[in-house]
Formats: sequence, structure tokens, C-alpha cells
Amino acid sequence: MNSERIIRIFAGAVVLASVALAHFHSPYWLWLTAFAGFNLLQSGFTGFCPPEVVLRKLGVRSTGSACAQAAAEPRR
Repeated sequence: MNSERIIRIFAGAVVLASVALAHFHSPYWLWLTAFAGFNLLQSGFTGFCPPEVVLRKLGVRSTGSACAQAAAEPRR
């Protein structure tokens, strides 16, 4: 499994967990959802993703994003 898939799974799990915690415990858990959304938004613009740095240090391979691969392929 590459780092992009792990990051997407992790982001989805954080969002679902925070929504469940907001429903069953306290609405303040929605701040965690907002934080995850903000990180996804800023990483889309800047290309910097904190979980990617951690995964790289753990030795997880990165295949590059689908957009970067599509841009690198020549058009026919």
C-alpha cells in the first residue's frame, strides 16, 4: 500500500470518528473534522502534507499522486 492510499484512509477515518464522537459525546469534536478538512485543503494548494512526512520516515513508498502521473504522461 502506498502513502497516498494510507493518507486518504487516515483522513476518512479521522472525519468519521470525529462525527461519531460529536454525535455521541460532544459537538466540540467537530473541530477535529474542521482541522482535517483544513489540512486537506492546504495540502491541495501547497503540496505539504504532515502525515506524508511521517510515512516517509517510516519507509512507506510513495508512487506520486494520480494528477502528477497524468501530467507527466505525454498526450497522444
